Amino acid sequence: MNKTIQAHFAESIQTKIVAAEALPEAIEKAARALSEALLRGNKILVCGNGGAAALAQIFVAHLLNKYETDRPALPAIAITADSVLISAISTDSHFDEIYAKQLSAIAQSGDILLAISHGGNSRNMIRAVETALSKSIQLVVLNGVDGGELAGLLGSDDIEIRAPSDKGSRIEEIHLLVINCLSDLIDQQLFLKVE
Repeated sequence: MNKTIQAHFAESIQTKIVAAEALPEAIEKAARALSEALLRGNKILVCGNGGAAALAQIFVAHLLNKYETDRPALPAIAITADSVLISAISTDSHFDEIYAKQLSAIAQSGDILLAISHGGNSRNMIRAVETALSKSIQLVVLNGVDGGELAGLLGSDDIEIRAPSDKGSRIEEIHLLVINCLSDLIDQQLFLKVE
């Protein structure tokens, strides 16, 4: 067991070292886009499946409540969080539409969709991105593996932050670290005025 535990730590550390080299530019670009949307009075909409849904809710908690310091609440919605609505859409329409239908109702020009996916191939995530694109909503996609179909949908103004791994557990760890970076950078941009 001890060797297995050490192997998990070593693999996690190595993945983070690779990510630290590969991702800062995209994270900075995403933080600026998210901050600008919030400064314009727009909102951040966040979605993901499974563990990514939990990460979506963590990010929204950071924005609505606080990250590490007290400050005013920021407008964000985790469209993954309403189990009654998700089950109703799944039953009456199709599971592929659980995020798309919500976006079609509440997303407005200037908002940003933060989509969190392990591999970029879940149909409901693809439909969410397609809906955002149809409404000219900018996308920030936290992705993994080879980016999947989601990566192919992104336009020149959209931002992909792809974890350098094909392993779900490592991708989730990188995505959580990215969410923490984004939360900190947004606070700095909006409240500390750091360039």
